[in-house]
Amino acid sequence: MTLQQLKYVIEVATRGSMNEAAKRLFISQPSLSNAIKDLEEELQITIFERTNKGIVLTKDGAEFLSYARQVVEQAALLESRYLNVKPAPQHFSVSAQHYAFAASAFVELVNQYGHDEYELALRETKTYEVIEDVKHMYSEIGILYLNEFNAKVINRLLDDAGLQFTSLFVARPHIFISARNPLAKQPIVTIDQLDDYPFLCFDQGEFNSFHFSEEILSTLSHKKLIRVNDRATLFNLLIGLNGYTISTGVLSADLNGRDIIPVPLECDESINVGWISHRNMPLSKLGTAYVEALKESVAKDYG
Repeated sequence: MTLQQLKYVIEVATRGSMNEAAKRLFISQPSLSNAIKDLEEELQITIFERTNKGIVLTKDGAEFLSYARQVVEQAALLESRYLNVKPAPQHFSVSAQHYAFAASAFVELVNQYGHDEYELALRETKTYEVIEDVKHMYSEIGILYLNEFNAKVINRLLDDAGLQFTSLFVARPHIFISARNPLAKQPIVTIDQLDDYPFLCFDQGEFNSFHFSEEILSTLSHKKLIRVNDRATLFNLLIGLNGYTISTGVLSADLNGRDIIPVPLECDESINVGWISHRNMPLSKLGTAYVEALKESVAKDYG
């Protein structure tokens, strides 16, 4: 086992493609495949499975990757300290439901730890894909919520994938609306008061189950419903159509301005927002820093 082989494994896991990894590493695809195969034979484990959707990590592979990253990071520190080698580009990826505080924390991470070179990813995506991204180590961390309604289904998926959920905060439900919405000045709103306003929610695609909804009370019917795929579109429609969505109440005015505001929603539900990661695997330096940035962002913006 060589340091170069560890770097190969990291690159393939990051790209999800042997061909793309080979291009990035400036070697031929057969050479890369043979190097990975030799490592698997030496360790007597299967690191990657080849599927019709590309290359994915096995359970053994995910565990190996976490250790490989630590070794490569430590080697880079030694080279930088004693050989004056330029630090390698930073790598980190997070997948999340569509939370503004996740973007705020990402900004803080880049500002604090970004070198001259880095390759980072913040992927706002569908609930099922958040779990899949972390399961296959395309992202080190995923951000989603649990509540009484969806916890059984989500926790089963996490258990099957060898993932764990760590709570970040528990919030009472709020609606996000335009600051010019007639309901904006109310101290609290009821479900009945929202009946004539368009309800905006994030489309979950193939897995459009109530349990994967990013908005609580997902089984309620709505006279006016609009599905969107990204947070910018949702915010534009909140303003342009006087619509609303249901979320945590955590919203960064620094990044999102003051055109959108949170207003408490009268209901008995709660939203347990947290981060998911591989069970029994330590976070990388950037993973740990991002979790701390999440905590700071929530503490700053929760209102």
